[in-house]
Amino acid sequence: MRWVVFAGALALAALVGACASVTRGMTNQVQINSNPPEATAKTSMGHVCTTPCTLQFNRKDEFSVLISKPGYHTAEIAVTTRVAGAGAAGFAGNVLVGGVVGMGVDAVSGATLEHYPNPVTATLVPLKKGEQPTVIKVTPPLPEPKPEEVDPKN
Repeated sequence: MRWVVFAGALALAALVGACASVTRGMTNQVQINSNPPEATAKTSMGHVCTTPCTLQFNRKDEFSVLISKPGYHTAEIAVTTRVAGAGAAGFAGNVLVGGVVGMGVDAVSGATLEHYPNPVTATLVPLKKGEQPTVIKVTPPLPEPKPEEVDPKN
């Protein structure tokens, strides 16, 4: 009987536990939007697109996005990384399946990370008559805590 329970637990661990680099990949798509649309988005990583657009980055890349359009001030938004819930679960799966090697791959590749904000959204401010365009740094709001991060006792 113990053998059946052990084999079942091992099979479940193999199905559920896997390193984040396998389950999530090492790249992430970031959406970029603007109001009004059809603005030029340039990243500090060298990507250029017209909004709305989606670009792909390595999960550990942190960068900024300049969103500009004639007749409007330019918006600059910093995109950072944070540990994703699914990434942490995948990393924890290494304890069951991937071991130290899997943990090392996840740490080096950034597979446990996600980009924030995603989507990147900017509302461009129109220029007033005679006003020179400037760069307005936009600070995204702090992310809402995930349900598993909220302590129900407080």
